[in-house]
Amino acid sequence: MNMNRASGILLHPTSLPGTPGIGTIGLEARAFVDWLSEANQTLWQVLPLSPTGYGDSP
Repeated sequence: MNMNRASGILLHPTSLPGTPGIGTIGLEARAFVDWLSEANQTLWQVLPLSPTGYGDSP
């Protein structure tokens, strides 16, 4: 079985720096994705962005 390896980071978008005091899925996220690419990272995993419903979260 051939399994390719990948690496990345788990980071909620609100942890990014931003002008309102927290990051957004906008310019801050785009800059972060560009930085990940320059660092040869291929994954950005985020936690749920809104409340989860019953049965929608482990």
